[in-house]
Amino acid sequence: MVAITDLHLVASGKVREIYDLDDELLLVASDRISTYDAVHPNPVPGKGAVLTAISTFWFERTRDLVPNHLVSVTAGVPAAVRGRAMVVRKLRMLPVEAIVRGYLSGSGWRDYQQTGAVSGVRLPAGLRESDRLPEPIFTPTTKAGIGHDEPLDFERLAELLADRELAERLRESSVTLYRHAAEHARANGIILADTKFEFGLDAGGALTLGDEVCTPDSSRFWPVEGYEPGHGQPSFDKQIARDWAAGTGWDKLPPAPEIPDHIVARTRARYIEAYERLTGTSFTDWLVRTGAPETRAVSG
Repeated sequence: MVAITDLHLVASGKVREIYDLDDELLLVASDRISTYDAVHPNPVPGKGAVLTAISTFWFERTRDLVPNHLVSVTAGVPAAVRGRAMVVRKLRMLPVEAIVRGYLSGSGWRDYQQTGAVSGVRLPAGLRESDRLPEPIFTPTTKAGIGHDEPLDFERLAELLADRELAERLRESSVTLYRHAAEHARANGIILADTKFEFGLDAGGALTLGDEVCTPDSSRFWPVEGYEPGHGQPSFDKQIARDWAAGTGWDKLPPAPEIPDHIVARTRARYIEAYERLTGTSFTDWLVRTGAPETRAVSG
């Protein structure tokens, strides 16, 4: 078995490292957590494994709907990163974030208040914050390496991709995935308010789903119980840590402050709860399936 230290590091982001495996890549999700685009000095134990486990669940569940890049979560994965890593096919990634919204929240709510539309999609008058939309809407953005992503209407998306038919397939695939995931999530007590997909083209030019899928880091998850439009909703993501950070007086510029142990514990529990609700299985089962080294440390 190859050691992680023997592999060539291609890229390192706020949460993930990417290693080259010749014709494939190794994606490793760390336990790092960021708020307001700054990484905190202490991790959330098990967070990387939860993100990998949830993405794997969706990749396996939706592979007949849309092709994806997942190859394996065991074969070819170094022992030290088992449970939080996956081997994937290389893709030529599209320079956009494929966002689908089923509910009015976040930047979509702010845009609607100002213009009555989101990314050029006109919505009915009189909607409230957190209202369910009549139909899911596709609201892509640019994928900024530095600075903030910029919203795109469909015409600008087609221009950016220089391929209108590809833009149409991207929209159709994104909405199809969202509908499937939202229906499954709701049946298991979670509202998938909105989510971000990333796609690329494989060696044959086929549109292929990559990155992560419908995780608490790439989505807005709300509990079904207690859902009430007209205001913001509690969520199954790092909102606990974000709320704590916002209340510290921190100026939201690096370096980020250390997160207290009780906030780390609550955040970890929320991530694990999201996985277990969505999959109907124990998080420990995932760690055992993949031979993760931290089985005992993060079970429960």
